[in-house]
Amino acid sequence: MLKIENLTKSYTSGGRALTVLQNVSFELMAGDTLAIIGSSGSGKTTLLGLCAGLDRATSGSVWLNGIQLDTLTEDQRAAVRNEHVGFIFQNFQLLPTLTALENVLVPLELRGISNGTATAQGLLERVGLGGRGHHYPTQLSGGEQQRVSLARAFANRPKILFADEPTGNLDAETSATVEELLFELNREAGTTLVLVTHDPELANKTQRVIRLKGGQLVSDSL
Repeated sequence: MLKIENLTKSYTSGGRALTVLQNVSFELMAGDTLAIIGSSGSGKTTLLGLCAGLDRATSGSVWLNGIQLDTLTEDQRAAVRNEHVGFIFQNFQLLPTLTALENVLVPLELRGISNGTATAQGLLERVGLGGRGHHYPTQLSGGEQQRVSLARAFANRPKILFADEPTGNLDAETSATVEELLFELNREAGTTLVLVTHDPELANKTQRVIRLKGGQLVSDSL
């Protein structure tokens, strides 16, 4: 489902090259769950963005569901994400002018599915927000917003889900609820899950944990 080969990412800062990832390689089979851990600045979020085709590596290759992302244009990568990928972000990234139901509908509408309301409503019910579909993000708590983003992430039945610090802005009790829902939905859908986290307890709920340090892969619990 995901193959990363000798991935390197460098930036030019102040006239000198800054390498944030160096020769990272690993593979994931369909349905696998993986956590990427490491201290701040270790390259976790950069790696996640490259895996999802949000950015292009300086060198190396990414294959997602058999598609080599580094050979594609930005529009082509966007089409691949729309077809195969779901996202969950630390700061929820819900559209503030849309209701909870409308936010969940967005990925369905992007795929040209015009009658997705029942699907979206069913997902809101699955995350315990069936009666909150008409509420806007500002009318919801942080935990409720993240549950809406979970419903949205699974709306187009993604092959792979990328989660960047999915519980980073939540208290311990709310985090536990969101984590439980994330793994339940993932298991039910058979989705491949890649998550970035600083929380060792959350990381240990995945089948595999890789650790980055200074942009390099220093351990892999495969």
